[in-house]
Amino acid sequence: MSSTVVSAPSDPGGYVQAWAESFSQVLGAIAGAPLPFVALAEGPPEVSSPAEGDLWIVCTCAGGLRGEQSFRIPAASAVRLALRFMSEAENPDAPLNDAALNDAAINQEHGEAVVEFLRQVAGLVASAIKPRWGEVQFRLAPGTGAPSWPASSTFWLRCGDQAALPLLVEWQMSAALVAGLRAERPEAAPPAAQPPSRPPHSPEESLGHLDRLMDVELAMTLRFGSRRLPLREILEFCPGTVVELDRQVDEPVDLLLHGKLVARGEVVVVDGNYGLRVTEVVPADG
Repeated sequence: MSSTVVSAPSDPGGYVQAWAESFSQVLGAIAGAPLPFVALAEGPPEVSSPAEGDLWIVCTCAGGLRGEQSFRIPAASAVRLALRFMSEAENPDAPLNDAALNDAAINQEHGEAVVEFLRQVAGLVASAIKPRWGEVQFRLAPGTGAPSWPASSTFWLRCGDQAALPLLVEWQMSAALVAGLRAERPEAAPPAAQPPSRPPHSPEESLGHLDRLMDVELAMTLRFGSRRLPLREILEFCPGTVVELDRQVDEPVDLLLHGKLVARGEVVVVDGNYGLRVTEVVPADG
């Protein structure tokens, strides 16, 4: 599926081409046949002036590109585009021309279908332009009319060889978006030079470093057991209160190093002080 697009510098970086080809790809996949879109820098003869029944869709760009763009779709083209996207046939007794729909409003189903169609198109565009502008997010939402910002560039997308029943989309871009499209993308900075790696320490050097730590004092704690109690019971503590722990008297107690279990053993008395006879050393990864 090919599309004819405006040439550079009107189409910086192939951005317009990416949208035209994505329009063609989404509709062509539904129709099962190529539906090429033509991107025009000037309005085609059959384009109509903005009218009350037109469908406006606002697209905000974030990420690698920042700015706004809007799509104005005449009522007849919007209904025709919605029907094609929903794979519904047009009513031959009610031809969808601009004159017939001049005073008619687009119903909610048509509007939602067109917005969903553009979301699928935007997804393809984001993938197509990623090599040049990186990750770009497109947020689409129905608009209430012409955008508040002045258009810096305007294009028309047209699909259909029959002049009487074309699909027309007027596409406007903000100055911020156009500036981002025309800006040269900076080349990726070369990776910073890595400092030369130091050779690994020999065993003798490692032992020498450990010797410096041998006199460091560490806090050891004996844990006889534990118990969880409601706050109301804790507040009732008084001299003589007995708290039963979760460990039997014949079970080994825990030796903790800064809160980490390192060994277990039996409680002994040494010169009137409590002590611990180690019966099990817990591995470092235990």
